[in-house]
Amino acid sequence: MIGNLKEREKEILRCLYEEDASSVSELSKALNVSVVTIRSDLEKLEQKGFAVKMRGGAQPVFNRSLIDRINSMSDEKQRIAKKAAELIKDGDRVMILAGTTSSLIAKYLYDKRDVHVVTNSTYILHYMRNNTNVSVTLIGGEFVSDAEATVGAIALRELDNFSVKLAFIGSDGFSLANGITANHIEVAEVAKKVVDRSESTILVSDSSKYNHNGFAFIHGLKKISTIITDNKLPQKALLEFEENSINAVIV
Repeated sequence: MIGNLKEREKEILRCLYEEDASSVSELSKALNVSVVTIRSDLEKLEQKGFAVKMRGGAQPVFNRSLIDRINSMSDEKQRIAKKAAELIKDGDRVMILAGTTSSLIAKYLYDKRDVHVVTNSTYILHYMRNNTNVSVTLIGGEFVSDAEATVGAIALRELDNFSVKLAFIGSDGFSLANGITANHIEVAEVAKKVVDRSESTILVSDSSKYNHNGFAFIHGLKKISTIITDNKLPQKALLEFEENSINAVIV
């Protein structure tokens, strides 16, 4: 989503996040453009869902940590998401867990027909709202801004209403020794439920997460049908997965 912005729009967002420059006059000076130009850019950023205009300026919509994660290994995440979307066929019912890689899967569903997505990701709606070929069920729960996700007891209870063919989850860390992990307990609990309510689960996670351990355990890798990751994954990991019959798709 960030990649769709013009360079000056990206620079405005950087100023809003990093330099706490939120007024039109401050942004005008920082970017060396006119106040009129800044106002026009802020209007476009608001229309695209990145900023909210206020009196004399604007503030960013998303949590700073989320933006940092979106920008980290963005090319790899796009490739992973595109490959994951290829596994979804017309007529499928799937679950997509909130995450900066998993949510991108929705971007590549425009050629699908009669697909129904159940998700706890609010970030995913940026790609879903104009796709009339895909139905979306957004589960309720407590909103976590730095994950753009709903979690908690309500989310867990609502997931019990669904059974799907495929589920796509991300991670904050994965390895054969420590399994799939998340930084938040609440996120891990929702991920466990998603795995339980699907016939097959696909892990979509870039190689930077390999051998990193999040705070909360989700599942062992052998519980996962397929791992989709990028070509920076160490060869040692590939051999380890192969020896343990874990299907890894490299993009």
